[in-house]
Amino acid sequence: MIQPADIREWRDQDVVDEQGRKIGVLEAIYVATATDEPAMATVRTGLPTRHRLVFVPVEDAVVGPGYVKVSYPRALVKKAPSLGIDDVLPAEQEGAIFQHYGKTYQSGPGGGRQLARR
Repeated sequence: MIQPADIREWRDQDVVDEQGRKIGVLEAIYVATATDEPAMATVRTGLPTRHRLVFVPVEDAVVGPGYVKVSYPRALVKKAPSLGIDDVLPAEQEGAIFQHYGKTYQSGPGGGRQLARR
C-alpha cells in the first residue's frame, strides 16, 4: 500500500500490473476524503501526443524500486474511465470509476466528493 508520506516520491514511476506488464506512469494519487488514505491513482497512458489519465485503485499496491505494482490486469486498467491530461475529475463521474472495478461507491462526508487529488 502506498503510504501518504510516499505519494510525492512515487510520482512519475512506472505502474505495472500483477504480471509486471507496464500500464503507464503514475501521475497522481487520489485519497479518500473521509480517511485521507490513498484510494486511487491516475496513470498516464497512450502515445505522447495523445496521453490520457486512467484511474486504478491502490489499496493493494506494492511499491518497488522504480515501479508501483497494482493488483489489476493491464487490460482492465486501460479500459477504466479516463480524463485528459489537464482535466479535473467531475464529482458525478467518481461512481463510474468505482463501478468499473466492481467496488461500492459512497459519496464523501456531507454528500461531497469521495476522492481528493494529492
